[in-house]
Amino acid sequence: MNTSLETQTLGAAVAAKKPLIISGPCSAETEEQLIATCTQLAATGQVDMLRAGIWKPRTKPGLFEGIGTKGLPWLKKARELTGLPTTIEVATARHVEDALTFDVDALWIGARTTVNPFSVQEVADALRGVDVPVFIKNPINPDLELWTGAVERIAKAGVKQIGLIHRGFASYGNTQYRNAPMWHLAIEMKRRMPHMHMICDPSHICGNRHMLAEVAQKSLDLDYDGLIIESHIDPDNAWSDAKQQVTPERLGELLAGLHWRRETTDKQEFLSALAKLREQINHIDDEVLQLLGQRMQIAERIGEYKRDNNITILQTARWNDILDRGVQKGAKLGLTEDFILKYLDAIHLESINRQNKVMSKKAE
Repeated sequence: MNTSLETQTLGAAVAAKKPLIISGPCSAETEEQLIATCTQLAATGQVDMLRAGIWKPRTKPGLFEGIGTKGLPWLKKARELTGLPTTIEVATARHVEDALTFDVDALWIGARTTVNPFSVQEVADALRGVDVPVFIKNPINPDLELWTGAVERIAKAGVKQIGLIHRGFASYGNTQYRNAPMWHLAIEMKRRMPHMHMICDPSHICGNRHMLAEVAQKSLDLDYDGLIIESHIDPDNAWSDAKQQVTPERLGELLAGLHWRRETTDKQEFLSALAKLREQINHIDDEVLQLLGQRMQIAERIGEYKRDNNITILQTARWNDILDRGVQKGAKLGLTEDFILKYLDAIHLESINRQNKVMSKKAE
């Protein structure tokens, strides 16, 4: 399937632009609010596409669930006034039909929809035979198969212009983020679909304004293709997600403060130096893997001794000692505790699996 986002239908300026900047209010509230926000965003000269929430899936009933279809003419008017293409979230076949009726330029599938294959298929069926770009947000829960499956369903409907939106994942407990970015999952999705555009949604990752620039910059450093950031003329009084929205003026300042980097360069000096450093990393990786292989062989021998002497695989005191020792030595080497714990946990799990296999065999 074609996994690149071809944006020629959105106009030459957008098609040729990286990064792609999408902005607009979390929710379309009134015609005046939407038009004012969109015209001010257009005036910054830094926004390529307008967004607005028309239907809002909310966690609890009774909250503002979007203005509904009557907001679509407002968005169409904003496009006519600014000349910028528009995009909205859709979750049902009716949403798709209404959006296309009012000439919305691009659609996106939200996190709460991506998580449900039945809903994604309904949207896919409604898109069959339609030439419109579709962005797909990651599912709420950290499951790349759901994300990949949603892409495949939309692609099988004949949609050729598909992009990804990384908006973070729900995680247990309190964190500094509204939705934990879990960058490694987004990076893996980029690895699986290297030709597909991926943009970052700092608004939903952060859930606040003060971290937007930090998260946006990190996504750009990871070679994302753009940003989708919520903006409102009066954020503090927004009807939904007030804390994470910024004024158009502030958005312009935020974007101007970011460092826009390239994936590569044609400077031979840089390419030669980078190649040498990468070769060093390759050699070190080879040595690390060889050492890990030797470590696992020793773990298997330990497993044999435990088996022959009816000793349990897990030795809690020894495991705690390994963790403490690893964290202390790692700190001296400039390695973070979080990295060391994840690294040792992976090694420990592999060692246990190997010793389990040994335990299942009869002693020779």
